[in-house]
Amino acid sequence: MTILNPGLTRRSLLRTSAFAAAGTLAAPTILRAQTNELVIGCAGSHSAWMEEIVAPHMKETIGAEILFEGTKSSVNLEKMRANKDRPYLSVVQMDDPVMILAVEEDLLTPITPDAAPNMTDLRPDATHMDGMWCNYVQPWAGVAYNSDAIDGVPSWSALWAPEASGKVIIPSLQNTEGSWTLFAAAMLATGKPFAEAQYEIDAAFDKLAELKPNVLTTYAVMSQAFNLLEQGEITMLSGNFSSYTLPRKAEGVPVDLAAPAEGIFAMPSGICLVKDGPNPELAAAYVNEMLGPDMQAAIADFASSVPANTTVSAGAKTPEGVPIFSPDWAFVSANRADWIERFDKLMAA
Repeated sequence: MTILNPGLTRRSLLRTSAFAAAGTLAAPTILRAQTNELVIGCAGSHSAWMEEIVAPHMKETIGAEILFEGTKSSVNLEKMRANKDRPYLSVVQMDDPVMILAVEEDLLTPITPDAAPNMTDLRPDATHMDGMWCNYVQPWAGVAYNSDAIDGVPSWSALWAPEASGKVIIPSLQNTEGSWTLFAAAMLATGKPFAEAQYEIDAAFDKLAELKPNVLTTYAVMSQAFNLLEQGEITMLSGNFSSYTLPRKAEGVPVDLAAPAEGIFAMPSGICLVKDGPNPELAAAYVNEMLGPDMQAAIADFASSVPANTTVSAGAKTPEGVPIFSPDWAFVSANRADWIERFDKLMAA
């Protein structure tokens, strides 16, 4: 393994989210043109199963050495923009609204059945924009809570309850899961179902202003917020998802994920090929494996998510009797930058 400097290996550098958080968007020179290596951009919260499941599987099946950068979808997009003329990422796993921006900026190359035959077994709604990206798993999102402190979260309105004062953390709108609290606010403010309320953004922000006394803080990096939930410093973490909360519950941590009666959300976990990225054939083989039954079953079980491959029945069961809502991502993508600015001003005031 190449040593960059004493005590810091290339692999550890790539794994360190702080590397991304520090704003290092340009590709390190050392990353270019490695024969059997693939640099994968993914979410920081995926580190556990990327290390334990994906990397060993890819080494065994396609002979690839996987180096991954765990960070936010928006940061992965910035890296693709900054390195458009000389990309170093081969594959990126990020959320649908950010995928739309990447397509508009000509940063992706389509996934085809010839290169990734397993995509033919996906649900029809898991392939987007003529194969520009595919959803590989689908965690569901609700409200994570400390099960030692409260019995559950029957309604999204519990976030606004007086007894929750100072006991709630919500995600920044820079994070995709931040949209769930915004849409819940719109739903509660207007009384409309999510499908209609998602467009009532002024009402949503007015309702978010009412939530501020209950909000201890907002987060851009979830791990610290989740630690506060586990420790009982807060009682509810809004917009969290099954792939994160339920594995921690299974480990005996006093947390659970509530499915409020008004509805839950489908997390848009996508995978794409970076246009002109290194090792394109190996990258396509990686995507094919990620969409195949072995990886789909393993990830779905490990991350408590619903597989996209119709031949796989493993993974988390979504709560019964609760509507599952998937937003108008084109609308989100077109307005997200303005919403982030508005959200940051509201929470800072």
